[in-house]
Amino acid sequence: MVHIRSQREVDFIRESSRIVFNTLNMLEKEIKPGVKGEYLDQLAEELIHSEGGEPAFKGYMGYPSSLCISFNHEVVHGIPNSCEFREGDIVGIDCGVLKNGYYGDSARTYPIGDISKDLKRLLEVTEESLYIGIKKAKTGNRVSDIGYAVQDFVEGYGFSVVRDLVGHGIGRQLHEDPQVPNYGEPGNGVELHAGVCLAIEPMVNFGREEIFTKPNGWTICTKDGKPSAHFEHTIVVTSQGGKILSNGVYDG
Repeated sequence: MVHIRSQREVDFIRESSRIVFNTLNMLEKEIKPGVKGEYLDQLAEELIHSEGGEPAFKGYMGYPSSLCISFNHEVVHGIPNSCEFREGDIVGIDCGVLKNGYYGDSARTYPIGDISKDLKRLLEVTEESLYIGIKKAKTGNRVSDIGYAVQDFVEGYGFSVVRDLVGHGIGRQLHEDPQVPNYGEPGNGVELHAGVCLAIEPMVNFGREEIFTKPNGWTICTKDGKPSAHFEHTIVVTSQGGKILSNGVYDG
């Protein structure tokens, strides 16, 4: 079932997403060579609790941490640990919050110090593809219009989109219908209506699209060992396109 949210519900989702936004902003100031993921995870959990929320990921299907922290060739779902960030790495941080019975979800990929031109381009293209997809989250469009726009842009730069992982609806549950792939032909899938809330999240590989899961059962990596980037926003569908709820802005 695809839920059409009332303004009250959208405001609750926005509040949870605001805490996610604040958390990622706080973490951005801490990200540098020598920092450990487990330290960032602790900081995030403390901030989320201080703002009246609960970490959405911790305990979800047994996941052990508040953040997902993924390095270089890790696509998503990396478990924070004692490994230190290194100059030239990229690190994806995914954060979710539950407050007032509603979820917010967002992710960014950060450079650690100076990174190569190729990695900068990967991050820039992935982030831009997110905003291109968000513009297609418009009343009357179909879910596949979002994915087609992302795929077309990304592949134009010679990168590939991950096909085995998708964005999703969000609200009372962290993952709801509809699924939001980052690829596809336009004009297919669920029709979008004002009030539908989605987490749109391009996962873009420098090389091939194929992925695998590490023995820990969580961390997903590129099969070819090449880097991957991930950006995500929680949005609500409107007649003008997706309105971002996870950017810290409240405009009614």
